[in-house]
Amino acid sequence: MGLIVIKFGGSSLSTTEKIKNAAKRIILLKKEGKEVVVVVSAMGKTTDQLLELTGQITDSPAKREMDMLLATGEQVSISLLSMALSEMGAPAVSFTGWQAGIVTEKIHSNARIVDVKTEYIKEKLSEGKIIVAAGFQGVTEEREITTLGRGGSDTTAVALAAALGAERCLICTDVTGVFTSDPRYVQQARKLSSISYDEMLELANLGAGVLHPRAVEFAKNYRVPLEVRSSTENEEGTVIEEEASMEKNLVVRGVAFEKDMTRLTIFGLKNEMTGLSAVFSELANNQIDVDIIIQSQTDGNKTNLSFSIKNKDRQAAVNVLENQKEKIGFDSIEYEAGLAKVSIVGSGMISNPGVAAQMFQVLADEDVQVKMVSTSEIKVSVVINEEKMTEAAQVLHEAFNLGAVVGKAQ
Repeated sequence: MGLIVIKFGGSSLSTTEKIKNAAKRIILLKKEGKEVVVVVSAMGKTTDQLLELTGQITDSPAKREMDMLLATGEQVSISLLSMALSEMGAPAVSFTGWQAGIVTEKIHSNARIVDVKTEYIKEKLSEGKIIVAAGFQGVTEEREITTLGRGGSDTTAVALAAALGAERCLICTDVTGVFTSDPRYVQQARKLSSISYDEMLELANLGAGVLHPRAVEFAKNYRVPLEVRSSTENEEGTVIEEEASMEKNLVVRGVAFEKDMTRLTIFGLKNEMTGLSAVFSELANNQIDVDIIIQSQTDGNKTNLSFSIKNKDRQAAVNVLENQKEKIGFDSIEYEAGLAKVSIVGSGMISNPGVAAQMFQVLADEDVQVKMVSTSEIKVSVVINEEKMTEAAQVLHEAFNLGAVVGKAQ
């Protein structure tokens, strides 16, 4: 008997009718002779509603108490779905994150999973029960409730699949799979039948919201067979695996994009290794993520340093650096907002050195100014004006023939 882990997101559980539909999908797996572990998110806009309640109490809630509050959202989902399954004749038992054995590090609001203790789950599976586990949450060794941050339910599902040796992990969402680009913006976007862990990890990190990077990283590290598919339509999704078995004719496999970016520039930084270290240590200590980094030499023993960050982190980054101006040693800070990042991703780029040149030429032909560039073996990212983001994504998608892969994408 194989074991399947299946995850349903909040939009797939936003009403009791959708919860019943999810239950029917789960029962079909059970009827195939599978053991089933279900991971769920909070219903619909529950998390937003809880955050709104918080705002009516305080503007600066303690992270510990926020975790206590937000963890209740998934508990509503697990209990209702378990009730629906039992009502349909399929015995089920609901588990909170800590009952499911999800052990995390001692960080509130964005904890990482460090262990999964599966004894209780295995005991109930042996009784023929369907397990319905809360995603997004866990517990520390000191019994403190934690949450896993954005995309935490995906990560919970993959972690349970790895710990239980699942046959596969299904991520059911409101899209039918992983597309060559976001079909809401790029009309010619097509669903891929498969994609590699590395390509999916790059796309997830670069703005593709279908899977959280941490979940993909977990799947890659533990070789968890992963499939993204529709929560409502009965069709094959996209398989994420070690090496994509389809669409091997594609040099570029996807175009990702992300808006609300800022380029922050530090002028007159001391041209010493300690200067660079001080800048990024201060930002890291304040949980501010930095993306593309460019350093340029100036006259004298000084340098200018530019890097991209999310708009939401801009003011915090400026405050942190200004407060440590004397310690770090620089003249001034400027920033440019209203930017976006557009990226192409594909493992075929490793053996095709002309891809970056083609990308830059396509953008130049469309009068898209490139402000920053970042590359790896399988991706090229550019920072451009946000108003040009959709246009750039569309022309790159067309230039690399992603919408016309006959017989390879659906």
